[in-house]
Amino acid sequence: MLHAYPADLAAFVIDQWNVGPRAQEPRAKPLPDRATLASLLSMAYQASLRKEEDRPVTFRIILGEPEDFPEYEGPPAGLHRLLFTEPRAVTELELCRLSPAAKYHRALIGVRFDATLGLVIWGILQSGAHWLRDAHGGRRSQRAELPRALVVSVSGPGRVTVGRGLDTVAEIRNGLLSRPSMDVFQSKWLADALAEVRDERVALHEVSRANAKQVWAPLDPDIASVIARQMLKRVVATMRFSHHGGLLLVLPFEHAQELARDEFLRPKYTFDDGEPRRRYRSLILRVMNAIAERGGQRNPMPKSVGFRDYEESTDKEIADLDEGILELSHLIGALADIDGAVIMTKRFEILGFGAEIRGSQLPDVLSVKRALDLEGEETQSEPTDGVGTRHRSAYRLCQHVKDGIAVVASQDGGIRFVRRLGDDVAYWDHVTG
Repeated sequence: MLHAYPADLAAFVIDQWNVGPRAQEPRAKPLPDRATLASLLSMAYQASLRKEEDRPVTFRIILGEPEDFPEYEGPPAGLHRLLFTEPRAVTELELCRLSPAAKYHRALIGVRFDATLGLVIWGILQSGAHWLRDAHGGRRSQRAELPRALVVSVSGPGRVTVGRGLDTVAEIRNGLLSRPSMDVFQSKWLADALAEVRDERVALHEVSRANAKQVWAPLDPDIASVIARQMLKRVVATMRFSHHGGLLLVLPFEHAQELARDEFLRPKYTFDDGEPRRRYRSLILRVMNAIAERGGQRNPMPKSVGFRDYEESTDKEIADLDEGILELSHLIGALADIDGAVIMTKRFEILGFGAEIRGSQLPDVLSVKRALDLEGEETQSEPTDGVGTRHRSAYRLCQHVKDGIAVVASQDGGIRFVRRLGDDVAYWDHVTG
């Protein structure tokens, strides 16, 4: 296997920079020349391999002039620009020194190209953490997003992501070059897997509609499955950034409890059957009802209301419900920090955690298919002896449970989706922004 390095990443980014509808927006910024871009990515890559006072080095860089960022703005509605009196040369050591001050989740290191000095650091931009909600699932934060400029994110050793603002262009992780086409949340198969309980939610919503005292607007039935994907996206982001590693099993609801009691899947901690462990269904139903009710109050009433109304709403009840869904996703992500698997149904009902997948009860999976595209139409066979116990356990379970999905988080922040693909077990290396 040939490994990819910063020069390969630079070449790919240049080829892909103007691809996609948002790349053509007037706010999109041009890239520097190939040599300058390769130099910046190389220094970011080398910095990622270091430690700063025994702390992992993580940071975000944005390429632009200080004047691109108004001096009177700041979080939560904008970016707080702090300009150094003297610029600093961009080196891996300088990036390491600044990383504790420019926290990955809340700030960016401002870099520009000077015709005389080359790449220089001109200051720090405090962004706040609202961008995380935009990038990792949920409603729009109603805050100013990043400019469509080059953003280089270092989230772990050897892991460098290049974006156009919040839009991922490409990533290097474990020596492999990935591209945004591997954002699993854009796949049809995941949407189909989470849509199977849509009719149940729609039926419950129609009961509430029939009992309403006022007329509600027609509801886009896909809103429930779209929000489900957004919630799972939040869970995955929480698992990724914990850097602990974890395993989430999303099982068909009709036999999830039976599976959890089976001899090959033993959760250490289980939850009582009741409303609390089904809280997600309650929250999503309340969201659907609130969106339809608010739509009915508009004049003229819209033909239908859906996810766009949800994400753009400033209504306090809807904001509170979204906050509840956010906290539930953080809870699930935290449960994954315990050794063993978190067990959920496709309704997002939490059955238990700390589950042991008993390998002696399931046959080994000697090879898996690595998906090279979103839908798994192109695959490459790989042996399983090069991965750890957590991955091999996920492979064995998905071989046994035809419609199950496993989400495996590595300590380096990598995310892998696993499921059956025909008669084989397949995985997708998920790329995030």
